[in-house]
Amino acid sequence: MPKVAEPQRCRNGWRVRWLDATGERKSRMFKKHDDAKRFLRQQQVSAERVKAGLEAPPPEPRTFGELCDYWLEHETPRKRSPKDDKSIINAHLKPFFGHIELTLLSAHHVDAYRQRCRTLPAPNKGRRKNVGLNDKTVHNHLTLLVALLNKAVELGWVYQVPRVRKPKLVQQDYRWLQTNKEIKKLLEAAQAEPDGVMELYATAIYTGMRAGELLGLRWEDVNFERRLITVRRSYDKPTKNGDIRHVPILTPLEPVLKEWRLRNPLEWVFPGQTGTMQGPSARVLQEFMHRCRKVAKFKKPHQQITFHDLRHTFASHWVL
Repeated sequence: MPKVAEPQRCRNGWRVRWLDATGERKSRMFKKHDDAKRFLRQQQVSAERVKAGLEAPPPEPRTFGELCDYWLEHETPRKRSPKDDKSIINAHLKPFFGHIELTLLSAHHVDAYRQRCRTLPAPNKGRRKNVGLNDKTVHNHLTLLVALLNKAVELGWVYQVPRVRKPKLVQQDYRWLQTNKEIKKLLEAAQAEPDGVMELYATAIYTGMRAGELLGLRWEDVNFERRLITVRRSYDKPTKNGDIRHVPILTPLEPVLKEWRLRNPLEWVFPGQTGTMQGPSARVLQEFMHRCRKVAKFKKPHQQITFHDLRHTFASHWVL
């Protein structure tokens, strides 16, 4: 069996030399010995397997940074919340993985990233140091990392994705309106708010639609004859999963929507004061909900119920 070459020290790094599947001699420089050694072993094994016809020739070298640039240009603009991808990639993933060649990126690097996330400084360094990112945030980072690597496989830039272990998330208790009396108290409180607020809250409770899906809803999507709402978008973007689905108009909601349709002839079912679509920071999602909670005089834990908890209410009452 031929002797296995080793990385050689060269200036401020490590040089590796090897013969590819065609017998052509190649060389590369690495900053770290472990990266150089890992790459060399991969190339030697790959060359033997290519010669034996067991695998295709290796892809052209690409770095994770190049993959990030491709993703931000071609994939992120199609996302429902592009700023989330941009923030995670530019602030975290690209600075850490950017210099690494995709064929070298391994579970070892992912584990190192997870460890780094545990020691990141808190925003207020004067009070708490190195508290780290919470598990949900790390989970989101690694989910995006997997999506990026899967895209690299699709592009032919790498043949396989290393195992990425995500933190296990503990199911958190959530709030919801547990009785019809509580639902009635909230909707009665909402009637004192501007037109459309009560109707919006009622639709959220009786359909389970997300905030963006409700504020992006047009009357053309509401079919009273079939008693169906077609969910096509979230705000002015695709839905969270990119799917179009149909939601039934339940009996308690039907007269509310029909009466609201007569009073609101605009394109949007729940428009803002200017008659246009409302956005994620709309007052109806936070400020008005806060006032309605106070008027309804909910007891704990409903004193902190949010607009999203209306979706939980639907799931708890009407989803089997």
